[in-house]
This record gives sequence, structure tokens and C-alpha cells, in this order.
Amino acid sequence: MVRLTFLTPLAGLVGLLGLVPLVALFAVSGQARRVRSALRLREPTDRRPAAAVAIVAVSALVGLAAAQPVVGQTQTRPVRADAEVLFVIDTSRSMLASSGPSAPTRLDRAKAEAIRLRAEFPDVPVGVASMTDRTLPHLFPNADEKAFRVTVEQAIGIERPPPIAYLRTGVTTLAALTAVVTRGFFSPFARHRVLVVFTDGETRPFDAAGLGTVLRRGSGVRIVFVHVWNPDELVYTNGAPEPDYRADPRSEAELARAATAAEGASFGEDGLPSAATAVRGFLETGPMVAEQRSTTELSLGRYLLLAATLPLLFLLLRLSR
Repeated sequence: MVRLTFLTPLAGLVGLLGLVPLVALFAVSGQARRVRSALRLREPTDRRPAAAVAIVAVSALVGLAAAQPVVGQTQTRPVRADAEVLFVIDTSRSMLASSGPSAPTRLDRAKAEAIRLRAEFPDVPVGVASMTDRTLPHLFPNADEKAFRVTVEQAIGIERPPPIAYLRTGVTTLAALTAVVTRGFFSPFARHRVLVVFTDGETRPFDAAGLGTVLRRGSGVRIVFVHVWNPDELVYTNGAPEPDYRADPRSEAELARAATAAEGASFGEDGLPSAATAVRGFLETGPMVAEQRSTTELSLGRYLLLAATLPLLFLLLRLSR
């Protein structure tokens, strides 16, 4: 659907200033006609209509440009009315680990994987949150893929915001995921709720059974873990590895334990297609609603001013004769 709006409609009244030269044109022409009649001179070809049309055209185009017209195009697309997904990205310092000083970090990979996985569900509202020793929302579930990408790329960073505990690599706790339920990260009308967690799984001790109970109660949340981890990775500072960090070999088992307790699933980085299949299965099928979104907007002001130069040039040529 195409719509036309004016940002400053009252400014369009500037076009009325064109009445001044229009009145002057006919006043001077009328006086000249009376003088020629008194002197018994032949009347020349009347050029006033063409000049008047040119003046009106210039005034109208300038007035429209001053009103700042904008043409916008909106598209309607179907969106799930009963399902939402929340992507949670681990932002603890251990997510700085990489296979080398210049290699992509776990966080870099997690963000890229989140964007790829989100593209698999264009008709489902998806949100973004970060996790350290607490889980905080950055974008509540919605169908805007651009907003999702911008949030992941610009808002998600290591310890941004910082954890409540002291700054160190080992602050992550999967118990923080209970906030997704207790603090209302999902809409009340969402019957199918899926939590996708991108983490290295290097967590402090937590109660897996308790986490599963909280996630399943009420309008249950199904969880899918994506294990972003490699045993040979280190955390580098200024190109040198931090001596206090070692990759936790128990991380994969911890995620599997949490997934089992919550009746969810856990996958490695190479299992992203399988993760997408699991999420799709948890979402099932449901009713769709039509959602409108603005796709493009074009300001017409500059083009109207450019068009106004044509009748203005015509007037100038007439005056030069």
C-alpha cells in the first residue's frame, strides 16, 4: 500500500505568494492596454495566459515542496499470533575465547549464528536478551528482522551490561535463565514459547531440575541450547593468553543436563540446522495475523523544486524578449 503524507503541511501556504506576481502581471498588462488604446496602437499577441500558467506552476510546486511530501510504501505480511522466540546470548568474559589472537571469538560466532538462525523464522516474533549471572532483555519479541540484526550487532557485547558479580571469566550461571519466566520476557498471549541460548556452557553450579521446573510451569518455555565452544580456545588480552582461563570440558555435559531437565535440546555449533528443526518443532503451527510494516519512504521535496525550475526558466526567457 502506497501512502502520501506531508511533514509540514502549513508551510505549503508559501505557494500563495505566487498571487503577488500574478496580480502584478494582470495589473500592468491592463494599464498597458489602456495606454495603447488611447494612442490607437495595435494590440500585440496576448502572452498573459502562458505567463500566468508558468507563475501558478512555480508557486504550486514551491508550495508543495515546502509542505515536505513523503511517499511511503507499506507491506502486509503474515505473523504468528500465538508463538514467540527469545534468543539469549551469553556475554560473559569467557565468550572472548578464541582459537587465536585474531580469530573470531565465541561471541562473534554466537552473534553470527543467531542472525542466521533468526532468518529461518521470518513469520515468528523473535527477541534478544543477554546473559551473564543475570538475564536482561534488549529487544522484546517482534517480527522486524532488521531490528533484530541491529540489536545483535550493536547492543550485544561482552559484559554489556556488566554482571552483578565481580568481573571475571567464570560468572555465567544458567540459573539466570529463570528470569525469562519470572520477569515476563514473553507476551501473555504467546502459547508457544521457545528460548534459544547461545553459550559456551561454562556455568557456575546450578540446580538443573529447578531450572527445568521453572521453565515448564504455566505457559511452558521450551529451550534449545547452541554450544559455542572449542576445547582449545583461550581468552587473549593484547595478543597474549590470560593465564587464569582454561576451557571447561564439562560444559557440553552441563548443557545436556539442563536441556534434559527442561525437556529441551542441545546442539553444537555445527548443528545449527538441527537446532532450527528443533525450534520449528517446538513452535508447531498456529494462527497468523496480518502485520503492516513500513518498507520504503521517499521525500519528494527536492524533485518538486527541480521541477519548478522549468516554468521559472520559461518566465525568465519571456522577460528577456
